[in-house]
Amino acid sequence: MTEEYILYILYSYKYKKTYVGITNNLIQRFISHNVLGHGWTAKYRPWIVAYIEVFENKTEATKREKYFKTGSGHYAKQKIVQDFITSSGS
Repeated sequence: MTEEYILYILYSYKYKKTYVGITNNLIQRFISHNVLGHGWTAKYRPWIVAYIEVFENKTEATKREKYFKTGSGHYAKQKIVQDFITSSGS
């Protein structure tokens, strides 16, 4: 059995910030961003999950994460988040 990895994009309505990460346990990671963590994401709580992609391995998930942190990937990420905001009615 292989372990799946999830690329996720978080969004903070309050601060209009986004965060991209990967994990093999989305629920635990989400809790760490919203409750337990003390890093960068702690400053911009609360977070919601705006987008996910599932990968069969960590290598592919990491490639996708790195893409979203490039110039063109940043634009794509912003479009995904804007579409999410529009579809959620906020």
